[in-house]
Amino acid sequence: MGAAKPTYLTCISEDEGSSSLEKHIDFVDAAPIVSSYNDKIRPLLDAVDKLRSLMIMDEGIQLPTIVVVGDQSSGKSSVLESLAGISLPRGQGICTRVPLIMRLQHHSSPEPELSLEYNGRVEHTDEVNISDDIVSATNAIAGGGKGISNTPLTLLVKKNGVPDLTMVDLPGITRVPINGQPEDIYEQIKEMIMEYIKPEQSIILNVLSATVDFTTCESIRMSQTVDKSGDRTLAVVTKVDKAPEGLLEKVTSDDVSIGLGYVCVRNRIGDETYEEARAKSHQLFQSHPLLSKIDRSMVGIPVLAEKLVQIQASSIARTLPDIVKKINDKLNSCLGELNKMPKRLSSVPEAMTTFMQIIGSTKESLMKILVKGEFHEFPEDKRMHCTARLYEMLNQYWYQLHECEQSDPKSNFLVEEIKILEEAKGITLPNFVPRNAFLVILQGKVKGISSIPIRFVEEVWSYIQDVVMRVLMRNTENYYQLQLCTRRAGHNLIARMKERSVEWMMETVEMENLTDYTCHPEYESKLNKLMCEREAFMDGVLNNLKNSTIYVEGIGEVEVGVLRRYPHVLSQAFDLKMRMTAYWKVVLRRLVDSMALHLQLSVSKLVNKEMEMEIMNELMGPNSGGGIEKLLEESPAVAVKRDKLVKSIKTLRASKEVVAKILDGIAPYGH
Repeated sequence: MGAAKPTYLTCISEDEGSSSLEKHIDFVDAAPIVSSYNDKIRPLLDAVDKLRSLMIMDEGIQLPTIVVVGDQSSGKSSVLESLAGISLPRGQGICTRVPLIMRLQHHSSPEPELSLEYNGRVEHTDEVNISDDIVSATNAIAGGGKGISNTPLTLLVKKNGVPDLTMVDLPGITRVPINGQPEDIYEQIKEMIMEYIKPEQSIILNVLSATVDFTTCESIRMSQTVDKSGDRTLAVVTKVDKAPEGLLEKVTSDDVSIGLGYVCVRNRIGDETYEEARAKSHQLFQSHPLLSKIDRSMVGIPVLAEKLVQIQASSIARTLPDIVKKINDKLNSCLGELNKMPKRLSSVPEAMTTFMQIIGSTKESLMKILVKGEFHEFPEDKRMHCTARLYEMLNQYWYQLHECEQSDPKSNFLVEEIKILEEAKGITLPNFVPRNAFLVILQGKVKGISSIPIRFVEEVWSYIQDVVMRVLMRNTENYYQLQLCTRRAGHNLIARMKERSVEWMMETVEMENLTDYTCHPEYESKLNKLMCEREAFMDGVLNNLKNSTIYVEGIGEVEVGVLRRYPHVLSQAFDLKMRMTAYWKVVLRRLVDSMALHLQLSVSKLVNKEMEMEIMNELMGPNSGGGIEKLLEESPAVAVKRDKLVKSIKTLRASKEVVAKILDGIAPYGH
């Protein structure tokens, strides 16, 4: 196109006379709406359109876009018709129910080429049928009702004389639902409009009716929320012939901050041709007593086309280098993510190798965490610092055993012993402590604390299960079938080991309940110290009747008032109490020490042998249902992620090729 700038964009002074005006109008009748920039910015626009068709915006990369918004009945369709030279759907309610991407392209052929692209299909149409075909395509996208959809419809118009522009026409803003429209139609339209005008790359073409107060227009309020200064908003004022009074003041005072300026237009009316409409528009702004006062740089469809082309060219040239950078960054990010993903397994030997590597790394991690006390794999997660947590749990277990009622030697001091001795009387020598009395007391105490060891075993294995399962899931997260197997294997194995430990602990408690024995020298030592208190205790109880309590070394302050009723068994009861006190320390230590040793042994077996065997049996045993071959199947999540990354990389590479071809040619528009 190398045409000179059309003369209808120049200002005509009042002294040019009627002959000049007639000559100018004649030229407008014949001249197409074509910008002198078309041949230069066409490659830029083609590139952006190509990026849009590649769905690059789905990758989070925004494109410079002219977004057409306006209140319902503001004249949006008429403006777009004037720019495109075609008829768009008209009628009551919302005519535009989907984002309509209008791609206007000037071409030299006198025969227009029109097509619609939607839902992955392309349908060719013509100027006669275009309106009906848009309605049909809209119904196919949004349904036959009155609802809207955010799925776009692309209209390609190749026509001699149209400006090279791409615009997105959005539904007109309506507050009150009518004719079967959804009750929340306003919220739906607002959400769609805000999605399109919020990106800083969007140019907002705000269509306003001259018949309304601009400050009350909903479209103005929406655009001001995202473009307060108006730096990327251009206003088109329609229906100027219906409300010319005060229009000059409205577009020059700019009470609503339209940074890119105003263009006042008179659109086609009735059966006028587009050429006739442009001529009448030119005449109106030249001769109308009020409208003629508006500067020529602010009136007419040709001026609007010129402004849009220039704004579009500048926006594309300004943002394209940043788009290129974002494409490269996103491409590198996707490639990096894809490279980090596990290799897709393609053969049984490959799957077996991977399986053995996973088992090896799992054993190594569990050895570090559960046995060696190394926690650098989870430095910030204290729950995974297992040796420390197990030590704390064991200490808590020790504390519970020692703080329970059965372990308090002061509780009901000698009362139980006296009661049992009274019932253990026999025809025997006096002052002997019957062994059966000792066992009865021991069995009562063991029964009283028996739930504590069992509860501890259950708690500690629940904790170990959490740790083991977390390590297993982390190491197998990229192998869906293996993760399923290891999850089952882990749960089954831990359940068995927990059951085994409970049985062991129950047996240990039963042994303590069955008989009394220790060869630990601490028992004798403790007993001797306690027995040294007997003489003083007996004297205090029997001879010092004023005191209701007596302090016993190694026991503490004890109540003795009730004990004075049983002087005949008091010495034996004291003897029995001291023996039990000394021996109970041994019992509690055995319950803690043996549990610690059992726990260490069980964890060692779990890590070194049983976990691997359990997983292998689950994966490759007779009931595995597929064996190692199952590893060849990717998890749905991994497969979806891989496919998404591959698709993104394909899109980004294609986009990179598109922009690479035109970068050298955008320098003149970068300012």
